Amino acid sequence: MKRYAEPPSLAAEAYHVVRDRIFRGELVLGQSISRRKLAAELGMSFLPVSEALLRLEVEGLLESRPRAGTRVRIPTREDVRGLFVLRQALEGQAAMLFTRAAKPAERAELRKLGARVDALAAQPNRTLYIVLHHKLHRRIAEGARCATLCDAIEKAHAVASIWFCLLRKPLPQDQPFRHRSLANVLVDGTPEEAADAMRQHIASGLEHTLDVLTPYFRMRKDHGETFFRSAKKQQLQRIASADAEAVSYQTV
Repeated sequence: MKRYAEPPSLAAEAYHVVRDRIFRGELVLGQSISRRKLAAELGMSFLPVSEALLRLEVEGLLESRPRAGTRVRIPTREDVRGLFVLRQALEGQAAMLFTRAAKPAERAELRKLGARVDALAAQPNRTLYIVLHHKLHRRIAEGARCATLCDAIEKAHAVASIWFCLLRKPLPQDQPFRHRSLANVLVDGTPEEAADAMRQHIASGLEHTLDVLTPYFRMRKDHGETFFRSAKKQQLQRIASADAEAVSYQTV
């Protein structure tokens, strides 16, 4: 029994290592992941690593091809639009429930988080911004008091967080206090106002996200079935990343 009890904990460890690297931008869209190298690095067998990558694949963070391997998933335009529609539905409902169920301490924390996220929005290092942005949306979901809804939002936001790594700066038309304003509506507004504010908040980033991801859409179309492993061929990922960063700065 002990032999069969160990793999889940090891798989969970590998899962969180790879997931964190994706969120921090250490693993970029389209980058290949070697199961054997990861297993050797983490000092574990091939099985728990494979279980971890399969879990990430189910969540939409990775993708695999027969005889090609596994890579960080490159989305299509339809993927991006679909996820934003899903987030609007899920998080709009969560915002509505938050206004009804959140405790005073949770409301106060949300105001503080909104202000901190806005303060970090223009910083060149996006790591802390991404972490706190994710935390803000998670706190709203938790305040809704619906575990199933919270879990669905967490999974959807996890996929979107990969794309946030490419959004280097806010758009010129973005309100400087957009997260603080959102928090204020959820704390002080009606359920209907909160739901509408959340849907507008999510919709505002869609077109910019599509623009920034355009080089990756092109790469997926041209090389969709090819998972590059060599350093020379992985230059395509670096070129796409540079193009995406240029688009991000150009819109500022």
